[in-house]
Amino acid sequence: MKVLLVEDNERVTQFVVKGLQEAGHTADHAGNGRDGMFLAASEPYDVIIMDRMLPGEIDGLAIIEALRKSGKRTPILILSALSDVDERIRGLRAGGDDYLTKPFAFGELLARLDALTRRSQGDSAQTKLEVADLRVDLLTRKVTRGDRSLTLQPREFKLLEYLMRHADQVVTRTMLLENVWDYHFDPQTNVVDVHISKLRQKIDADFERPLLRTVRNAGYTLTSHD
Repeated sequence: MKVLLVEDNERVTQFVVKGLQEAGHTADHAGNGRDGMFLAASEPYDVIIMDRMLPGEIDGLAIIEALRKSGKRTPILILSALSDVDERIRGLRAGGDDYLTKPFAFGELLARLDALTRRSQGDSAQTKLEVADLRVDLLTRKVTRGDRSLTLQPREFKLLEYLMRHADQVVTRTMLLENVWDYHFDPQTNVVDVHISKLRQKIDADFERPLLRTVRNAGYTLTSHD
């Protein structure tokens, strides 16, 4: 899940961004309305977390109204210290999809984000991925191969999900850096190779047929074909 957080409070920002990253998601941040408007209008996000009150001339509701008028349908969760019913109604009528008051528990925030993204994808949204006998449940985050349950770290899960969504295709290192790590530059590290190696140990070790393969001078592919 790729999230845009528009929030001027540094403490809240660090709390939310850290929690999202630990859960295996990526997050961009804008600390004012102008930057938030630019990112929300120009970048694709699965969901937006919008602070109700922002410094400068553009507040959260103004951004939401402008996005809806432009045709952007990205789900938006409003964060606000304003908890009375009238303020909630204003936020929802401006185009917000949900409203969460501060202070809040991160677990509830994450659950609301998951619900918003599922709702936006519709009832036909894919919730299970399968390649040969390797299966991933995106809702429960359960991974199995055959009758064996596999335990993945959040980044490994996101890497596997991306590979499975592109099964039988060659996925380049650049594609993985951009879509799994949200790097739009090459950090000149072996982070991809290290995680691929760890993932391969978990999904292929002790199984007769390897699924995760290296394509020389190209990238990687997850496939059940010989």
